[in-house]
Amino acid sequence: MLRWVRQQLGFDPPHQSDTRTIYIANRFPQHGHYVPQKFADNRIISSKYTVWNFVPKNLFEQFRRVANFYFLIIFLVQLMIDTPTSPITSGLPLFFVITVTAIKQGYEDWLRHKADNEVNGAPVYVVRSGGLVKTRSKNIRVGDIVRVAKDETFPVDLVLLSSDRVDGSCHVTTASLDGETNLKTHVAVPETAVLQSVANLDKLVAVIECQQPEADLYRFVGRITISQQTEEIVRPLGPETLLLRGARLKNTKEIFGVAVYTGMETKMALNYKSKSQKRSAVEKSMNSFLIIYLIILLFEAILSTILKYAWQAEEKWDEPWYNEKTEHERNSSKILRFISDFLAFLVLYNFIIPISLYVTVEMQKFLGSFFIGWDLDLYHKETNQRAQVNTSDLNEELGQVEYVFTDKTGTLTENEMQFRECSINGIKYQEVNGKLTPEGCSEDSPDGNRHSLMKEEELFLKAVCLCHTVQINADQTDGADGPWHANGIASPLEYYASSPDEKALVEAASRVGVVFTGTSGDSMEVKSLGKPERYKLLHVLEFDPNRRRMSVIVESPSGEKLLFTKGAESSILPRSKSGEIDKTRIHVDEFALKGLRTLCVAYRRFTPEEYQEIGKRLHEARTALQQREERLADVFNFIERDLELLGATGVEDKLQEKVQETIEALRLAGIKVWVLTGDKHETAVSVSLSCGHFHRTMNILELVQHKSDSTCAEQLRQLAKRIKEDHVIQHGLVVDGTSLSLALREHEKLFMEVCKNCSAVLCCRMAPLQKAKVVRLLKTSPEKPITLAIGDGANDVSMIQEAHVGIGIMGKEGRQAVRNSDYAIARFKFLSKLLFVHGHFYYIRIATLVQYFFYKNVCFITPQFLYQFFCLFSQQTLYDSVYLTLYNICFTSLPVLIYSLFEQHVHPHVLQSKPVLYRDISKNAHLGFKPFLYWTILGFFHAFVFFYGSYLLMGEDTSLLGNGQMFGNWTFGTLVFTVMVITVTMKMALETHFWTWINHFVTWGSIVFYFIFSLFYGGIIWPFLHTQDMYFVFVQLLSSGSAWFAIILIVVACLFIDVVKKVLYRHLQPTSTEKAQLTEAGSGINCLDSMCCFSDGETACTSVRRMLERLMGRCSPTRVNRSWSSSDPFYANDRSILTLSTMDSPTC
Repeated sequence: MLRWVRQQLGFDPPHQSDTRTIYIANRFPQHGHYVPQKFADNRIISSKYTVWNFVPKNLFEQFRRVANFYFLIIFLVQLMIDTPTSPITSGLPLFFVITVTAIKQGYEDWLRHKADNEVNGAPVYVVRSGGLVKTRSKNIRVGDIVRVAKDETFPVDLVLLSSDRVDGSCHVTTASLDGETNLKTHVAVPETAVLQSVANLDKLVAVIECQQPEADLYRFVGRITISQQTEEIVRPLGPETLLLRGARLKNTKEIFGVAVYTGMETKMALNYKSKSQKRSAVEKSMNSFLIIYLIILLFEAILSTILKYAWQAEEKWDEPWYNEKTEHERNSSKILRFISDFLAFLVLYNFIIPISLYVTVEMQKFLGSFFIGWDLDLYHKETNQRAQVNTSDLNEELGQVEYVFTDKTGTLTENEMQFRECSINGIKYQEVNGKLTPEGCSEDSPDGNRHSLMKEEELFLKAVCLCHTVQINADQTDGADGPWHANGIASPLEYYASSPDEKALVEAASRVGVVFTGTSGDSMEVKSLGKPERYKLLHVLEFDPNRRRMSVIVESPSGEKLLFTKGAESSILPRSKSGEIDKTRIHVDEFALKGLRTLCVAYRRFTPEEYQEIGKRLHEARTALQQREERLADVFNFIERDLELLGATGVEDKLQEKVQETIEALRLAGIKVWVLTGDKHETAVSVSLSCGHFHRTMNILELVQHKSDSTCAEQLRQLAKRIKEDHVIQHGLVVDGTSLSLALREHEKLFMEVCKNCSAVLCCRMAPLQKAKVVRLLKTSPEKPITLAIGDGANDVSMIQEAHVGIGIMGKEGRQAVRNSDYAIARFKFLSKLLFVHGHFYYIRIATLVQYFFYKNVCFITPQFLYQFFCLFSQQTLYDSVYLTLYNICFTSLPVLIYSLFEQHVHPHVLQSKPVLYRDISKNAHLGFKPFLYWTILGFFHAFVFFYGSYLLMGEDTSLLGNGQMFGNWTFGTLVFTVMVITVTMKMALETHFWTWINHFVTWGSIVFYFIFSLFYGGIIWPFLHTQDMYFVFVQLLSSGSAWFAIILIVVACLFIDVVKKVLYRHLQPTSTEKAQLTEAGSGINCLDSMCCFSDGETACTSVRRMLERLMGRCSPTRVNRSWSSSDPFYANDRSILTLSTMDSPTC
């Protein structure tokens, strides 16, 4: 227990050493000093709470919120001192908010518990005591030998011991881990591969030493020591022997493996990323507004306290005859009395801080996020993928984006490669009808119609067929003839590859006559023009981003040892000593200018002595437990030198649909687009031009191939000068990775100045961390712009996590980007609707929601403050405590929530076809200081009208009723409250542009509910209430004709100013959005002179009503026929589920 506590506090980390020792089948040594290591059990825990810690932990997290903590303090103050309102008035809303949030979080955690129990209770088979034992997944221990059958998922991280195949190989898919659907081959070490039965495995005596758990899916360093009779055999273990939890066994009957990492120490569990908390600009504004309102509250409380004592300076007010002080009150400390009064006023006015704002915003974000997933325009039919929301906290941030950072491959392009051209021995070739044809030769010419391959061509194609990680569907490799029919015609082979480039090249080689027919054990089989050849695979030098190349060492049928290498031209050409290097370099640049992805291919022959040397070095590096990566990198560099260049390939990655239109729309919306890619300079520029990121008329500036700080700084100064001189035309900037590193090191400000003055920026040859650095640079610049990053691969994850909003593309490079993103979409073109429609709506909705909440609470509490001037600051409350409690919870909560879910101030099609409307909401325009000030002043104005209007109309009327019954303070307070509930509800109705039956129901239903509730509350004597000051008050109020007159007059007086202001502003200073509302008819709505259609039998006031509704941008959707023409840009057939009511009606 003590050790566990120390571990939790961080004093005693569970893993003291860098490695762990695992005894297979838990056969611990009988003699010698053995210190048992403690490993985690195999339970997966994704839940946040337990039954025991839910209440304290959840309460702690909720009271970290300023508003919740503030109301807790107020509640405690009400309990401790004599305050004018009951503790229930603060306690009940607080309890409601805390309970609703706790239920939501508890339910989500219960679902996680349920999923965990399902996984942990799954049945598995373990080798114990010479037989197979069925047990639960959570009972597997490190060292257990586990059996996994075909199509089952691995329950732990296993080191492969054997399979049903003689060579100990098996195929797995890791789609659930990284999204890659290709089959990956894993191989057991030869000494354990032969142990294919439970009895043999039970006799195995072996020890595994490996690194402690780490999150990297593709890294594993270890070694296995097998005891065979008198000798010990040591074999290296790498990623190719490790089967990860969550991966699935394919094309293999069964495998046996030993558990090395269990439970929360598996690589899958370590990759459960707790998302860094991203806060939206709206949330930051909300917190600022809360502070301002807190200051207003303190000011009102202090002023009221001072005025109370100023008033009581006169003896007749200090101690009137009807309220004499007790002896204790006369002798009490003045300071304590002042503090007590201050706290009492604080409690009286505390409702100016809206406690239900947080829970309403949470509900709005959570429920509103479903609209993105339900939108059929964001559904991709070909891949059956719909948009995905991973966090609903940033919905409104989609409407504030100023910079978009996008990857190129798989994001702007399809990531579907097609072989186009190649260069072999300095000659360019194209594929014509399944034949390699030299450039300039047609198929009919003598050279173009040959059926054999030259020696250089054949060697080049063999290199392409042997140097890869492509797999073939196992069903096609069965049988003696393999994929070849008896007539010699090849049946099409189905290739699987983690890299689309490799797949395209192997397929191209098979079409021109050199076919990769699969692997058998450690051999690779190739058919060259129908003639089978078998190459023994000796070593694979895996691809890594630093080397930017991969290699294989094979033994040819003649016994020759050959190295085949392929990779980026920057990593192959400098290492080549012979071949047509200069010609190939020119061809590579030509391919890049056409927008093709380029790879260079080279080879090297080894003498027996050289091969013996590299074999020894490789074995030493691969069995090292410390610094294995560094040692392997050194050995790889030693091997991959003195190469003979064979040629280069050019593969096309075609653009996704509507990329050009989407980028142009983003530009019109005032959003700057930066493309960050790992591709070479020429390829990236070519794709930028073709996708519309760079225009042909744009002046393209370059900051590339700089090796020193001084040259980089000089070039930056020249670029800045050039931009100032040519400020009329648009500029585009191209920068590469090395120059960027130099620019960010010493000349950050100058670099940022150049970038901001460019319309488009292209960064090529970028490492993943450099992408994140660029995003961070923009994010932290003085303007603090809102950034969005979009990508599809693992190399984009850091950029996606760094940006304010991260979007993952469900592409072909795995699911890492999607897993780590805030939102996921299937295609880049969907970005326009996500920002211009959903982002626009979410921002408008939540901006109005936040400000309306503050407005209605100012309306609520200011009359309370004004009332103190009429009751000698005696802290008498104006409203009944039940009304105080239910105002925010019941009477005014639903209309604003429904508004914040369904409001559409402009039709989605218009927003998308006019991206310029996005500029109206940029830079937090609707939540700035001016709108906030307007809503606050409006709240104070309405509150003054409520109070003084009621006072002037009813305050002096001492005989409210015909029977002469006196007018009391509760009647006056109820009149003010009634006017207030109706006015704030009608104010929400005025703000609503898109009416559905739900809006009508909650708007008018809230007012009706208030009246019905008040009649029942005041019309019945409730036995559980201590006092009932409101008995029959509401009934008497409504029975007075003058009260009804006052209610109508005050409500009209409040809202009339609002209507006039809206009409004048729309007429004199309309925004682009308001103009779009007026001209919406011209976009396809079949109305002649209004955006609203009216049926026959209209009244004489129709023209006035029509003008007002037109000026205010109001429309009833049930009376509008929105029929869009097929020629409209973007989504002609708008299938958005946001439309909740019928849109069809007879044409006007």
